[in-house]
Amino acid sequence: MVNEEKLRILLIEHSAEDADVVLKILSQSGFRINYQCVTTTEDLQEALKIQDWNVILSDYALPRFNACDVIKLIKNQGLDTPLIIISSNVGEDAAASIMALGAYDFMMKANLARLVPVIRRSLREANNYQRFITAQTALQKSEALFQAITSNLPGVVFQFQLSSNDQASFPYVSDASETLLGLSPQKLMSNPELFPELILAEDKESYCQLMMTSAEQLSTWNWEGCIQVKGDSDIKWISLRATPRRMLDGVMLWDGIMINITRNKLAEREITRSREQLAELSSYLQKVKEQERARIAREIHDDIGGTLTAIKCELFPCMDKTARKLEFYQQKAKSIELLVDRVIDSTRRISLDLRPGILDCGIVAAVQWQAKEFSDRTGIVCRVSCDNDEISLDADLAIAIFRVFQETLTNISKHANASRIQVKLVELEGLVLLEVIDNGCGITEIDMKKQDSFGIRGMRERCLQLKGNFHISGESEKGTRVTILIPTGDSECHSEQSYDLNNKFKEFSQSESVRKRKQISLL
Repeated sequence: MVNEEKLRILLIEHSAEDADVVLKILSQSGFRINYQCVTTTEDLQEALKIQDWNVILSDYALPRFNACDVIKLIKNQGLDTPLIIISSNVGEDAAASIMALGAYDFMMKANLARLVPVIRRSLREANNYQRFITAQTALQKSEALFQAITSNLPGVVFQFQLSSNDQASFPYVSDASETLLGLSPQKLMSNPELFPELILAEDKESYCQLMMTSAEQLSTWNWEGCIQVKGDSDIKWISLRATPRRMLDGVMLWDGIMINITRNKLAEREITRSREQLAELSSYLQKVKEQERARIAREIHDDIGGTLTAIKCELFPCMDKTARKLEFYQQKAKSIELLVDRVIDSTRRISLDLRPGILDCGIVAAVQWQAKEFSDRTGIVCRVSCDNDEISLDADLAIAIFRVFQETLTNISKHANASRIQVKLVELEGLVLLEVIDNGCGITEIDMKKQDSFGIRGMRERCLQLKGNFHISGESEKGTRVTILIPTGDSECHSEQSYDLNNKFKEFSQSESVRKRKQISLL
């Protein structure tokens, strides 16, 4: 704010006597004057550049230029300094014309009684104008900042208003409404009823109820529901959160934001579905475990237990004191030997069912052994291809891969109606890949999504527990492909990496396509 005791004046006056009169009047009025007097346009231009003047006093007519020229020079400099014209003899038309061009005031040299009041008024108005410009600039910056923030928020910023007669309106809506709601801000503000029309019927009651509760209790309005944009088949979940305030006229005004939470809701449903599937799988595995325990117990009781009972029965006659011939004891010994061999075979078979000892020879040997055993048992041709017979895996990883392979073969024997199977076992830069392809009927999407597809779920969970990837695909009457890709964790380098297994799988598939790997015959 300009201090009125100090005054910077630019005088445009060719008469030194008239200039002295003006300066004397101002000095007597209490101003401390800092002034410069110019008489040419060149001096005027220079003075306008080097100093910020509070007021400019100019004669109407000078020898080389006039007040009109002064106004042009001031405007060309982009200045808004008040210009007061002081003249000795000018008509009313000329005075009106110069005021219209932008002069602040006009007075005669013969009557300077108004000079000080006019200068003081011009200073006040200049100061007020400067304040207005400052406030306007700040407002524009604030509006620009608000617009930038709302444009980059992941949702619609809005103001919602509810009058005393329950008339709804949107005083403000951000540009994001076009993306989220399919409605432009202008359209929604002019037709506020369009928003409730987007809400699905089952969610409208909660929308209205929560809004009225927020208005009554002045509490935050939190609502989640579904909308369907016209012309769009997809249903969107949105979250509305707004803070209410009651205006002086009784109108309720909410400031809030609407966000698209469809992805969050789908993720929640997927998590819930996954948890349900995991619970079902856990229950199924527990049931299978109990069945397996019952089977093993039955085999031990019926097979091994029965055989041991038979051995005891064979030994019992040999333990009494009755004298018998040597041939009797020799015959008993042969029978007992046969029974012991049966116990050994049963023990080996049960042990192999629990954990094949072939795993101690490595995953490659175990897969080859299982493939041969499966082929001998089912008659389905099963061929194993492996570039490296020395793939070394830790025990947990080897067992997991072996069990997935066993489960895959079991599924093929039960459902695929296949005649040939191709197995590929590969080690790929810290990853191990097992691929099993059959030429059966082919698994479908419906089959994979069945609630009782516990075999597939179990294989997938085994892979996920080892930070691996499980993929199954099929084509009707052309067969099924099962692929697992699991980090081996055999080096510090690989253990510190975060594998993008999907990309690894794509790279493998592409390399196989380039090499045109021979497909299994459908015959």
